Amino acid sequence: MADAAATVTDESDAIGGVARDHLKAFVSRIERLEEDKKAVMDDLKEVYAEAKSMGFDTKILRQVIRLRKIDRNERQEAEALLELYLGAVEG
Repeated sequence: MADAAATVTDESDAIGGVARDHLKAFVSRIERLEEDKKAVMDDLKEVYAEAKSMGFDTKILRQVIRLRKIDRNERQEAEALLELYLGAVEG
């Protein structure tokens, strides 16, 4: 057991003071961003719940949001291909 404690200390000492400070700063920033991300996800959940309570289909709403992220021309090309493929398998 004493060897394990010594190994941890040795590895910690292997990281220089400046590198250790950078590592701590990165960890702190990541933790703050994770907290922010959780808050945003909670807010989104609330908005979708509100939309659902007003009678909107949240599955379709999510699809609208996803499609609006795509460039209009790319979306039109994808829709045309979708229609082509559907026509081929249904006909």
